[in-house]
Amino acid sequence: MGDMHSAGRRIRVAVVVARFNDFVTERLLTGAQQALREAGVAERDVTIVRVPGAYEIPMAAQRAAETDRFDAVVCLGCLIRGATPHFEYIASAVAHGLQTVASHTGVPLSFGVLTTNSAEEALERSVDGPTNKGYEAATAALDMAAVYRSLSHGEPT
Repeated sequence: MGDMHSAGRRIRVAVVVARFNDFVTERLLTGAQQALREAGVAERDVTIVRVPGAYEIPMAAQRAAETDRFDAVVCLGCLIRGATPHFEYIASAVAHGLQTVASHTGVPLSFGVLTTNSAEEALERSVDGPTNKGYEAATAALDMAAVYRSLSHGEPT
């Protein structure tokens, strides 16, 4: 990814992270922070926004995107399937909400919301390193911010 500051201006990123299932989401956040750091994004240019659960992620992501302070928003959460249909409703609402926010605000959002069958699966997806889904979501957000920037300036991607 290289140094994000070399493009002539700093890249600013909001990371919206759900507190629910924090035994997983804190690991996703660590992965996202690692990816941002490795890409050269300064810690001062990363704003962490904590929300109660995955359902609240789209609302906070929209508010962050609408401020014009951020070049990308990384969205992190964890939903673990239970015995009720609640899981499907929340997962669908979050996915559709983030899609709507991204298309309406013009700010790239990345989807780092795990939807797993068990806590074990969630923990497997939040291990240290580049296979961490928070790491992957941050990398995708930076890639999309670069795409948006190049399209705005008529440069090839």
